[in-house]
Amino acid sequence: MATGAQALEHDHGNPGDGGFGRQSVSLPPGAKVAYHDPQDVGAMPDFRFSLDGNRPKVTSGGWAKEATVHQFPISKGIAGVHMFLEPGASRELHWHAIAAEWAYVIDGRCQTVVLDPSGASEINNYEPGDLWYFPKGHGHSIQTIGDKPCHFILSFDNGAFSEHGTFSITDWIDVTPKDMLALDFGLPKEAFDAFPKGEAYIQAGPVVPISDALDAPWPKESTHKFRLLKDPRAVREFDGGTFRLATVDEWPIQKTMSGGVMTIRPGQMRKLHWNVNANEWHYYLKGRGQVALFGSGGRGKVAEFKPGDVAYIPMGFGHAIKNIGDEDLEIVQTWDNGKFEEIDLDTWIKSSPRYLLSNNFSGVPGETVTKLKQG
Repeated sequence: MATGAQALEHDHGNPGDGGFGRQSVSLPPGAKVAYHDPQDVGAMPDFRFSLDGNRPKVTSGGWAKEATVHQFPISKGIAGVHMFLEPGASRELHWHAIAAEWAYVIDGRCQTVVLDPSGASEINNYEPGDLWYFPKGHGHSIQTIGDKPCHFILSFDNGAFSEHGTFSITDWIDVTPKDMLALDFGLPKEAFDAFPKGEAYIQAGPVVPISDALDAPWPKESTHKFRLLKDPRAVREFDGGTFRLATVDEWPIQKTMSGGVMTIRPGQMRKLHWNVNANEWHYYLKGRGQVALFGSGGRGKVAEFKPGDVAYIPMGFGHAIKNIGDEDLEIVQTWDNGKFEEIDLDTWIKSSPRYLLSNNFSGVPGETVTKLKQG
């Protein structure tokens, strides 16, 4: 293969070579490979970050760790949080001004309450493998139910979202003049002296028995809850593993995101592909993975992942995921589009004419091209 210098020498002609407009003409053959000028192609960014290695935000009832564009610069479209609630604790009533929230429950049980602008509300109970989705700006809360902790992965459709930018109810009451609070709630001003002095964020509290935490269904067709590991509509098998995915087609309320869980068996891989319409975000739950990322312009990067790490694949970047460990590789994955669209490289090759492939892969033996088309 030609070096970069050789390619530069042979794939650049003189200014004006080849003619102009309708007077274009052939030029002598140039280099067999193209030269990529570093000024035109930026360096391949790091696409791995240790979310669980980040500093936690800790309050009386639990903690949260985050990965945003501020810590993880490539992650412009999606931010992520790992949140842990002790028994009885609640993530207080709050909303997000710039992002929708998607969640996957890893362990334990919890209950969410959500309110939309119409005044309609929904109360749902969750167990491991369940998802929730709250549209941007909708008020919501999360509370552990039962006597064991609950923790979950949150994904947001804006890389600039931060838990420190959440609009929390205790924070709001603390900074609002007491005479206004008294008028709003019909209480004497002194009643607000007992309220928290600042943002409670995750508040400790007595254990809520599961039998006392009752669902109150949403009075509309599409619920905020999806049972990812139990709903047959989520099943998308592939060679080498299993995939459970919820899109807007299976879960209509989830208009701005898709998400699910992929399991890859030892030594197997999710083969080369790219996402047409969305950025892709990973949180590694179990095992050891390797991701090979292709970024155009001669750029490629390979990184290894372990539990607690996150990956970010920009829209359109080619990639593959391989299990390099001796146990199943489990990955929570989200995309910042309700519609899920991807193209596999081998499918594209199989659908292309043989003469095109022989031209593209000049010098490759014919039997190799045949095997590429056969798969």
